[in-house]
Amino acid sequence: MTDIFVQTPPFSDLVPKKRRQSNRRTAIVDIGSNSIRLVVYQGPARVPAILFNEKVMAGLGKELATTGAIGEDSMQLAVRGLKRFHRLCTDMEVDSIMSFATAAVRDASNGGDLLRVAREIGYDVAVLQGEEEAELAALGVISGIPDANGIVGDLGGGSLELAMIERGEVKERFSFPLGVLRVADLRAKGNDNLKAQMRKMLKKTGWEKQAQQLPFYLVGGSWRSLARLDMSDSNYPLPVIHNYEMEPRRAQRLVSRLAHLNKDKLKSVPGLSTSRIPTLNDAAWLLSMLVRYLNSSKMVISAYGVREGVLFQNISKQEAAKDPLLLATEDAGTAQARFPANSRLLGEWIGDIFSDDPVEWHRIRQAACNLGDVAWRANPNFRAERGLEIGLHGNWVAISGPEREMLGQALFTSFGGGNRIFLGGGKLADEKATKRAICWGLAMRLGQRLSGGTRNPLEQTAIRKSGKKLELTIARDLVDLYGDAVAKRHGHLANMMGLEPVMTAV
Repeated sequence: MTDIFVQTPPFSDLVPKKRRQSNRRTAIVDIGSNSIRLVVYQGPARVPAILFNEKVMAGLGKELATTGAIGEDSMQLAVRGLKRFHRLCTDMEVDSIMSFATAAVRDASNGGDLLRVAREIGYDVAVLQGEEEAELAALGVISGIPDANGIVGDLGGGSLELAMIERGEVKERFSFPLGVLRVADLRAKGNDNLKAQMRKMLKKTGWEKQAQQLPFYLVGGSWRSLARLDMSDSNYPLPVIHNYEMEPRRAQRLVSRLAHLNKDKLKSVPGLSTSRIPTLNDAAWLLSMLVRYLNSSKMVISAYGVREGVLFQNISKQEAAKDPLLLATEDAGTAQARFPANSRLLGEWIGDIFSDDPVEWHRIRQAACNLGDVAWRANPNFRAERGLEIGLHGNWVAISGPEREMLGQALFTSFGGGNRIFLGGGKLADEKATKRAICWGLAMRLGQRLSGGTRNPLEQTAIRKSGKKLELTIARDLVDLYGDAVAKRHGHLANMMGLEPVMTAV
């Protein structure tokens, strides 16, 4: 895709040069058919942290089906929101703003009027064509779920974008006028009408066989809200939407549930945006028909979409190939470390005794080491809980629910939670994985106590399994580091692994 985004830098004179070079702040203003959103990012280019996130439910596409234009009230809401967002970007000393508009502005007879006002405010808005929007949504999914293979569906207010992704590449892309604000008009003539129109449009993809039994990755606020409802109904123990999976039959179940839930009950669903409630029925009907047509193997929620696709498109291939989980945890850990970061060294130090771990666990263990110093500034009585919270509920991507439990458990143990499973844990990760995460935490705890969080002791010591022994080898001039507290933690780890603790001076 050709880079169509202009990064406007009206605030560069306000920004310290050191920060501009190493830790830029980038704002994205997404002028969608249902909502307009500002997100401000800062941090590693591959996976920047979100500093600010706000939306205005302007409903630009609300009247398109009847008048072909953006309504006056929606236009005023949009203008007020855009002015507020621009002012905030100034006050936040943002380095650059990227802004884009989607189906409503693209299709409305007065979309040009909004673009003209946006230019006067200070934006350079790129109007995305449907296939461009589909590609960016797919790139967003790849950014947050690097091993994703299947069909991406991005449901907006004015359109539905579909794209096929395979081995990190975007293949076919399509856009259809099936946005959630338009589905209501199709359903007004009966659900069979929606089904017929959807099937007629989807025949253009040629996916009748190609898309069968592939995962369906869901992008967009309406579908995220449906997932929140499904989480609540199934008592899912982890309130993190990204990478949440649902069986295809759950789509029809959501249609049935919504038929019996009033607005007050929906408002009580944790994390469900009340502004999405009016369109949930339409989103659910469309989803149920789509997964049936595609014969999807499962549904997977992606918190990443077009905005993250824009960021992903603007980085090098070398940067894009980096692991977003390890980058994000290393960045967060470095920011909170007591001493110059030694997370990679700690990961190598404990790595030998866990060399028989499944390959997919290695990166989760390293992520735990990256965060191995994040709770030291917390109240000593709550360090374990602080570590757990960061590992379990952190804004990480490229990690599954069971892996989040392992990460949280390792940090809970490392910061003093002992050998016990954290309260509410062990529901997603199995017993073997949970026990292993506890061992990781005990090994990290030993390494941090031995070294005091510094590098030199780790560089001159080693820990390994030798038969039925857990041997800690220490250089002779550092043997005094093996004090009572270190010996105690050595014993805890050895006991958990069914081994005998041995210290050897060399």
